[in-house]
Amino acid sequence: MMKREREKRKKRVLPYLQAIPDILKYQLVSKTALGVLLFVLKAAMLRTLHSTGRVAVSSGDYMFLFTTWQGILLIAMALVSLFLYVTFDLNTMILFSGKRLKQENTTVWACMKESIAKIRRFFCPAGIGIVLYIALLAPILGFGISISLTENLYIPTFITSVIETTPLYNTLYTIAIIVFTLIGFANLFSLHGILLEDLPVKGSLSQSRTLMKKNWKSYIRHNLSYLLLFGLIMVLLAVLLLVLPLMLLPLVIKTEGMYRGMVLAMCLNAAAVFAFAGVMAVPVYLMRITELYYRYKENPDISYEAMERRRHPYMIAACILLIAGVLAVSYYGNKAFDEIFPPQITCPVIAHRAGGNEGAENCVAGLEKAAALGAWGSEIDIQRTKDGYYVLNHDSTFQRTAGVNKKPEDMTLEEVRALSVNGEPVPTLEEMLEASRDKIVLFIELKGNTADRQMADDTVRIVKEAGMEDQCVLISLQYDLIDYTEKTYPEIQTGYLTFLSFGNTAALNCDYLGLEEESATADAMNAIHAQGKKVLVWTPNEGDSQKHFLLSKADGIITDNVSQAFDIIRQLENRTDFERILDGIFN
Repeated sequence: MMKREREKRKKRVLPYLQAIPDILKYQLVSKTALGVLLFVLKAAMLRTLHSTGRVAVSSGDYMFLFTTWQGILLIAMALVSLFLYVTFDLNTMILFSGKRLKQENTTVWACMKESIAKIRRFFCPAGIGIVLYIALLAPILGFGISISLTENLYIPTFITSVIETTPLYNTLYTIAIIVFTLIGFANLFSLHGILLEDLPVKGSLSQSRTLMKKNWKSYIRHNLSYLLLFGLIMVLLAVLLLVLPLMLLPLVIKTEGMYRGMVLAMCLNAAAVFAFAGVMAVPVYLMRITELYYRYKENPDISYEAMERRRHPYMIAACILLIAGVLAVSYYGNKAFDEIFPPQITCPVIAHRAGGNEGAENCVAGLEKAAALGAWGSEIDIQRTKDGYYVLNHDSTFQRTAGVNKKPEDMTLEEVRALSVNGEPVPTLEEMLEASRDKIVLFIELKGNTADRQMADDTVRIVKEAGMEDQCVLISLQYDLIDYTEKTYPEIQTGYLTFLSFGNTAALNCDYLGLEEESATADAMNAIHAQGKKVLVWTPNEGDSQKHFLLSKADGIITDNVSQAFDIIRQLENRTDFERILDGIFN
């Protein structure tokens, strides 16, 4: 009985093992085709964007998307990009999985052609809804299948911080997460019905809900077992490729240089294997979901018999090239070790809202504490009062910080002076300038309803009167305001904060570009540096995020957790060679 059960399980694993070479081919072919198509589409989008006189469109300059024909055309082309990603990232693999599980003769190219032909089925309200859910909601929810373009999409921390600190928003957000997760769960098999059975979109959605209603317990059980198995495989690989070799290596190699080179080679080899596992994870997961779909449909055509063995010389060639590449990189990496894996952290820390969590928000005491800890900069938010003074406040009112539901522009300076933020007075811009003088660089964000050209003019005047032009940077989420400041006062440093952008963002008219965590990629930083500008990353508060960007080429991180950032810096500067290699490769 147990032997038959083992044989049965072994047979069920066979389709997955035998599909590995074809999955690799699928990833190569589909991503190449997708890359070519998107290159052409991106070129057309950039040409359309440049016809408006803009070099980029970003979160602070987006209204033209909805008010001009060029903007509407860009939105349409962006939707086409999402459809292409769904076609090549998901639909092709689902079709391939279905045919492979039934042991039908097929090729990746044939599945791609069929997937392209069937994409027209999604050109309806329900189909567009499926695509948008997969592209935008699934990665944010962390549930279901998503496309590689947006798999790391998440709600920016500056938005989640507001949600978390506002009970009503937090409640509505939690309800929305639960509702959309349940919707995604119920409609998980919608793509399968459309692609594998040629069902209309609405019919497939209905069928998926029926299947999940009957089999939700089974699906959760199989899903958890898959994730557990994948996790165990990754742990086993880590032990075999890193832990055991590192334990044995000192017993064999005594020379420091050779030891470091071998450690580097092992880490690179492990990284290649983990990358391979990452490439395989989603296609195998889709194949598993497809198998469950057929099982829940009680489809008798699934075959678990062994297929005819085929030779795959390209896989052997790829392995040989990989080994040669690892050895070559290890050799040269060992020669330039400190340059590739710097022992010192040079990325400056900038306290968010004066001192971050080190003191009352946007107050002098917080700034002074951040400076004492060693922060290089302090970011503050200024707004104009009714009588023309500039005071510090982040929100539209003083409700959250001082318990008064009034806007700065509706209050006089005297009225603002009467407020208290955790026992600290609300300071003026002049007071913050004096407190920061020769201690810390001040990043002054032009904020709120009064952020206009008058605010820019007045701030520049106040900074110049204090003689602190070289110790201040004017920043804003409004690009037109930063562009105006940069053109009118080129002697003043400026910074533009953005969390979404398309086009040549690095060419925007400013000295600093502040990127939200999601958009602060290595490619984006390199492009900005190539234009002679600097990169700020806002607002990495979690330890892993801080570590990631402290090790990056960022020119500063804006964070609420200043003490934590310096603790991480101290840890990073006391790493072993092995830890530096791991951080350099896997970061």
